[in-house]
Amino acid sequence: MSDTQTNWSREEFEAYLLFYAANADFLKSEEEKKLIHSKVSETAYAKMQSEFEKDNDYERIQKIIDTVQRFELSKEEIEVLLNEITQLFEADGKIDALEMEYFIGLRRLLK
Repeated sequence: MSDTQTNWSREEFEAYLLFYAANADFLKSEEEKKLIHSKVSETAYAKMQSEFEKDNDYERIQKIIDTVQRFELSKEEIEVLLNEITQLFEADGKIDALEMEYFIGLRRLLK
């Protein structure tokens, strides 16, 4: 298995994706961290936070693409993930331009 192939569970994928989104403005606010905690287990949170922090941006994107392809997500599942990303961006009270750019990019990666 290459460094960008994953064997994550759906929960782990969700955690990693939310970490990626939270990192859009290079600051993970406490509100964003709390929201991620509310969506996934402590185990998934800790595992994926550690993996996310060791990956570079290219590896992060490739892992997201690999996992999306492996899971063959339905339109409904993609919409749920995009709604969670929107909630994450709104968690600190504002969505800035960089977060909007990330959202557009993530929407393309997920579809």
